[in-house]
Amino acid sequence: MKASDLLVKALENEGVEYIFAVPGEENLDFLNSLKESSIHLVVTRHEQGAGFMAATYGRLTEKTGVCLATLGPGATNLVTPAAFAHLGAMPMLMITGQKPIKSSKQGRFQILDVVDLMQPVTRFTRQIVNGNTIAPLVREAFRLSLEERPGAVHLELPEDIAREECDDTVFGVGDHRRPSANSESLADAAVMIEKATHPLLLVGAGANRKRICGPLTDFVNATGIPFFTTQMGKGVIDERHPLYLGTAALSGNDFIHCAIDYADLVINVGHDVVEKPPFIMEHGGKQVIHINFCPAEVDAVYFPQLNVVGDIASSLEQLGQSIRKQSHWDLSYFETMKDEVDNHLSKYFEDTRFPMLPQRLVHLLRSTLDDDAVLSLDNGIYKIWFARNYKCYAPNTMLLDNALASMGAGLPSALAARIVCPDSQVVAICGDGGFMMNSQELETAVRLKLDLVVIILNDNAFGMIKWKQQDMGFDEFGLDYSNPDFVAYARSYGAEGYRITGDEHFQETLDHCLTSPGVHVIEVPVDYSLNHEILNVLLKEKTCRL
Repeated sequence: MKASDLLVKALENEGVEYIFAVPGEENLDFLNSLKESSIHLVVTRHEQGAGFMAATYGRLTEKTGVCLATLGPGATNLVTPAAFAHLGAMPMLMITGQKPIKSSKQGRFQILDVVDLMQPVTRFTRQIVNGNTIAPLVREAFRLSLEERPGAVHLELPEDIAREECDDTVFGVGDHRRPSANSESLADAAVMIEKATHPLLLVGAGANRKRICGPLTDFVNATGIPFFTTQMGKGVIDERHPLYLGTAALSGNDFIHCAIDYADLVINVGHDVVEKPPFIMEHGGKQVIHINFCPAEVDAVYFPQLNVVGDIASSLEQLGQSIRKQSHWDLSYFETMKDEVDNHLSKYFEDTRFPMLPQRLVHLLRSTLDDDAVLSLDNGIYKIWFARNYKCYAPNTMLLDNALASMGAGLPSALAARIVCPDSQVVAICGDGGFMMNSQELETAVRLKLDLVVIILNDNAFGMIKWKQQDMGFDEFGLDYSNPDFVAYARSYGAEGYRITGDEHFQETLDHCLTSPGVHVIEVPVDYSLNHEILNVLLKEKTCRL
């Protein structure tokens, strides 16, 4: 069998449904082999788009997403999505081409050591040097991409190897079960929780797995312990739950941190130090139990007193069965803080000033969208408002990156979400800066005939950095720019474009776009004038008083 045919067969054997790609000359044998495959090829307009789509496919399905690029500049354009998947624990396989390795007449043209380049941002990276190694390399790549902690893997297929004849062999896909935590650590955890006076539960990114949502909700219901989430832990438990306190969108000085400071024990389920810290541990302070697939990575801000290492769902099931509500638990302050958080977050929900406040936008979207609608956020200051103010009712209904936090991922991730969730509403939320970094994928969305709403928050600046610049006491400098006509830009790709002129106009336009087929781009002028006053000044003052 031709080696490129075998690679396609091995991918089919792993259950691959899509390959997101910007093919190049060095991929042509593989591309030809793919032509008769059951795998759908999705051609994107930039390798970053392909990589972000593959990573998001992996995040949503818990199966390995696959993307394809050529050598040299094609491969280097995948480095950012590789880091996105690596830090965000999203299973993804990158396949890149390469010049012939046995004989070549092109010198060093376009040649980089891509395998070495991918080392820091992958769990596994190899060059295929013989067609007969394809089957074991593919199996190992998929195994490592999915094993906790999931992430990116990479295979390089040189042109001459792709044309080789090799054995027609693929490896069976074996199932595996994750080991349970040992009984001693579970017993120690139960004792710590029952001895605590003000226990509090934290839901982190590692808990965002399909098998964990049910046992985690059952644990909260059984114990009555209040919970809060990290940004990437949102929606693991329905946030309409009466014990939900909020999301730690900042590392300190938010209302939720009053509850965290009051707790004498934090049960930390699935937290990963790659996320911006939801709180800062201090020596001699509260105790922390780390419940995860892997031991805690200790650093200056996180050094838990107990590790419960093993399958998270199993650990929660066993703890939920062994722990009894304690009469000495005092959780009343958490109820007070929940009221404070809810009152604070809702303050600007009905403020109809224009340009629109991000708090108002969040409120209108949550009021309008279905329970299972998927928001795909790019990275900007609005991400903090969505993390704090938008309640998620189901896992992965807010695709928010709090690990690499790369701009340019919001639109491609929304395309992947639309492919994976064809029956759900999908809305991309992008700042003007992040949108322009991969705006070309509008053409991909139109070509694929996706139904998609893209909201561009326009402030003609890098708003997140402006907020930080102001907080540091610097003069405004170097962060303003001008934008294209987003309405005309959207229409040039065959999408519909809208420029919002007021609050009521936005509501009407949003309703129209959500019920109409096709790709709809809505430009919303946004007012960030309260960012500094609320996030840097008022929160610190109010939380100090509380």
